[in-house]
Amino acid sequence: MFRSMGGRVTMKSESRRRPSQIYSSVINNYSGQTVRPHSDLRSTAKPRTKGGSIHFGLDLPLLLVIFALVLFGLVMVYSASFYYSFEWYDDPNMIFNRQLIWLVLGLIIMTGLIFIDYHLLAKFVVPMMGVTLLLLFVVLFVNEILNGAARTLYRGSIQPSELAKLVTILYLSVWLNARKEQISNIYFGLLPLAGILGFLGGLIIVQPDLSAVVTIFALGGLMFFLAGGEIRQIAIFLVVAVLIGVLVIQVHPTGQERIADYMVGLKDPTQGSYHMQRSLEAFVNGGWFGVGIGEATTKLTGLPVPPTDSIFAVVGEEMGALGASMLVLLYALLLWRGLSIARRAPDNLGAMIAAGIATWICLEAFINMSVLVKLVPFAGNALPFISAGGSNLMASLAGIGILLNISRLSIRNQKEKGKVFNAVVDLRRRDGRRRVPGARRTASIEK
Repeated sequence: MFRSMGGRVTMKSESRRRPSQIYSSVINNYSGQTVRPHSDLRSTAKPRTKGGSIHFGLDLPLLLVIFALVLFGLVMVYSASFYYSFEWYDDPNMIFNRQLIWLVLGLIIMTGLIFIDYHLLAKFVVPMMGVTLLLLFVVLFVNEILNGAARTLYRGSIQPSELAKLVTILYLSVWLNARKEQISNIYFGLLPLAGILGFLGGLIIVQPDLSAVVTIFALGGLMFFLAGGEIRQIAIFLVVAVLIGVLVIQVHPTGQERIADYMVGLKDPTQGSYHMQRSLEAFVNGGWFGVGIGEATTKLTGLPVPPTDSIFAVVGEEMGALGASMLVLLYALLLWRGLSIARRAPDNLGAMIAAGIATWICLEAFINMSVLVKLVPFAGNALPFISAGGSNLMASLAGIGILLNISRLSIRNQKEKGKVFNAVVDLRRRDGRRRVPGARRTASIEK
């Protein structure tokens, strides 16, 4: 009795309320929730980050490619260095353990650079270039000979020419971006650029490290092109670079020997250099599917430096042409993601840095792999993320950290401009449903 009377009283009181209030009451009763005052909602709401959610904005495909390269590199370093390390250091795990240490340090540096704005790094490019030049001078005075060249410090662990490649990209990006209005003037653009590259390349070539010089000049030409240099000036740059390269080869005994071996090998592969013969033998042994991880024989019978310069030959023998092709595909994906990040960069500086880093890493990989299949003369480049060596690994991971930072800032910039929200709305329009379900019905009830 009391229940029915109470129900009638409730219905009478409800009938006096406005339709919008009745609609809100029904919705709340249906959901089983109690509506709190607006002030209560504000007091209990969780703090939100700018943009509405916590989002680091990292390029996931690029991260997956890098982790795949790093893990594959660890496997191949262990396989290629086991007997080589025992022969040179009386410890079969010496090279692999060093690689693990350098990898951890490189990942720490990469993680830090992801969250350091690249514009802040741009303010320190001059001190960074100064430190790099100082290290290149120190290498000449220390004269630590390793494999016939004085390129390293601290028992072969530090190679300043690897750092010089990354610093060159950063320095030229900042320098050319600051002079983009005068880049067409040969006296403010091309000639100073040639002076910078010439001085840096001169310090490296006396080590000697011809491959590093070629890489740095190639990067310089690329950065000049990205900065908006005229085709005429770029053509002049290429002609001068080729002439200087020919001159260096003529006066440098190492260059003469490598070009001569390459030309002989083109005519008859069996008459090429010993390094090229053993590399081709490894690929022939591997066939299409390889002999299996750890089962290569050329690394045991004289393949020069299998954990470093020749590691791609070990990949070809143990994983075959299919495995080698998958590795090439990973580098192609890295280049694609790097150029995509450059295209979406917040500004011209970020675009130049991103394109430069992606091209540098993939150019190094291309040279290393091309050398071992006899497409280009022997150069001595490391295979990024795969070859054993601390300097190249840390420099490459640092470059990836800067690349991911540019990606993160570009996504944050898009979110601040509302582009991400607009994209979500567009997706909701395409699925054939109304953008805000029930909006029209609610509006009609409130009226």
